[in-house]
Amino acid sequence: MPKESSHRVVVIVDQGSNPFELGVATELFGLRRPELGRRWYDFTLCTPGGPAQMHSGFFALTAPAGLEAVETADTVIVPNRPDPEVSPSEEVQQAVRRAAARGARMVSFCTGAFTLAAAGVLDGRRATTHWRWAELFERMYPAVKLGPEVLFVDDGNVLTAAGSAAALDLGLHIIRQDHGAEIANLVSRRLVYTAHREGGQRQFIDRPVPAIADTSLAPLLAWIRDELASPLTIADIAGHAAMSQATLHRRFQAELGTTPLAWLTSERVALACRLLEAGEIRLDAVARQCGLGTATNLRLQLRRRTGLPPSEYRKRFAQA
Repeated sequence: MPKESSHRVVVIVDQGSNPFELGVATELFGLRRPELGRRWYDFTLCTPGGPAQMHSGFFALTAPAGLEAVETADTVIVPNRPDPEVSPSEEVQQAVRRAAARGARMVSFCTGAFTLAAAGVLDGRRATTHWRWAELFERMYPAVKLGPEVLFVDDGNVLTAAGSAAALDLGLHIIRQDHGAEIANLVSRRLVYTAHREGGQRQFIDRPVPAIADTSLAPLLAWIRDELASPLTIADIAGHAAMSQATLHRRFQAELGTTPLAWLTSERVALACRLLEAGEIRLDAVARQCGLGTATNLRLQLRRRTGLPPSEYRKRFAQA
């Protein structure tokens, strides 16, 4: 998104909506952020008609707009389902279908994936939802490629988050797409929340608690981040941690839900993004400082993870 444009985010609040997800959307996209030095999102709440009773009837929300607000939205955040087996109203489904058909970015948090699926938006696409409802979702919507072990799925203009807290992960991912990594980091610091949470839902699924808690990988991850400019190998990392490479892989999968190499590459690309945003124009220097080696590999990895070549990324997100 261009730095000075006004991108319109519309949140549909339906009967029984969860106030936490609503609060996440409001915090991320609705609050003014003058400290960022740029126009923020144009944010609107809407309801299908009249006040919406929130989950468990704790309070009612009177939104400033009706469903007609969806017609001009650039991003639509759909309502989650208090009972996933009960489909949203046809009125809501039609509004969601029309927005998706004209190319609006469609977003769901938690059981909001059921809303998108009921409207037919997810057919043949990748998506996720809360692990608790994954089996039900797969039975109800077998045409959707569900990924139940991830925090969120970015499938182009359709993005879905897993549980309630994963709404923060997806929201920051969207801000990172629109404004760059440094702005997303500033927003995450304002929230006192990590800008990029590694791992997936598997770490939250109910399972027996081990009798002896294992030590965290945090000190090792901090050491790796300090050594990104070095030509680290998995053998180097395992040696520093005084464990075998097989054990290192098991620990990363158990704690982060990813492999050591994938995590290392992700950290290198994140550093490259920060360097490009800071104004570094020499691709060989960026590749060297973040440990990607060559400008060719930098181009490959950056395009793979952001969809943009370095020149376009710098053009969009370089700090003034």
